[in-house]
Amino acid sequence: MIDLSFIRHLWKRIHVDEVPALAAQLAYFFLLSLFPLLLFLITLVPYTPITQDDILRFFQDYAPGETMELIKGSLDDIMERDVKLLSIGVIGTIWTASNGINAVIRAFNKAYRVEETRSFLVSRAMAIMLTLAMIFVFLVALLLPVFGREIGIFLFTKLGMRSEFLSIWETLRWLISVLILFVVFTGLYWITPNKKLRCITALPGSIFATAGWVIVSWGFSFYVRNFGHYSAAYGSIGAMIVLLTWLYLSAYIIIIGGEINGYLSERQEGC
Repeated sequence: MIDLSFIRHLWKRIHVDEVPALAAQLAYFFLLSLFPLLLFLITLVPYTPITQDDILRFFQDYAPGETMELIKGSLDDIMERDVKLLSIGVIGTIWTASNGINAVIRAFNKAYRVEETRSFLVSRAMAIMLTLAMIFVFLVALLLPVFGREIGIFLFTKLGMRSEFLSIWETLRWLISVLILFVVFTGLYWITPNKKLRCITALPGSIFATAGWVIVSWGFSFYVRNFGHYSAAYGSIGAMIVLLTWLYLSAYIIIIGGEINGYLSERQEGC
């Protein structure tokens, strides 16, 4: 049974904390962070068995169709430049990519009704470390399907079931990506607020954010594919508008997850 009191309190918090405005800010920082993050991941490709297509495929599962052409085109254009210069700019790239995490920290602090008392250097260092941790998690998420597919094909071939394995592989790959998202969200909700929390207290928001983000991403992709006419309305920047809208919806879901955790924390402390 749905707890109407919980929904009323959550709705009130959304208005009091100005979640739509926060989501717009977060979407802006996500946009600034997206390409540096992807660029850094792609600079690691030569040192791993994954390819640029593997990285893009991970995002393609959720990103609206035409935005992938925009992202791929932008990355191809960047990668045509001097690779040495890209390597030199890794520090700046990580700094820029950490802006998204820094914005998440501010949003979650507001959800928990706490001030940011950590110094600028400490707060930024944490954002950078979390960004690097997210990169590591994404690399693991990309490596698991690469090795998992090869191991699965080997084992199922020995059992004479190669075709059966290939038929269920896409489902397995999707489940792995969802699990990785859940781990990332749990880490963000647990570590970023300026408040001592237990990992278990981050789970409600993580579950909501993971399920909500997957559903909203697929729903928005379906809408853009079948009903949205952004190119007709915005011309050549239609793909950018779709990307910004998707990032805004993603930010909205993530912040609401933080508000859920913040409200449950307040209610528990009030008991």
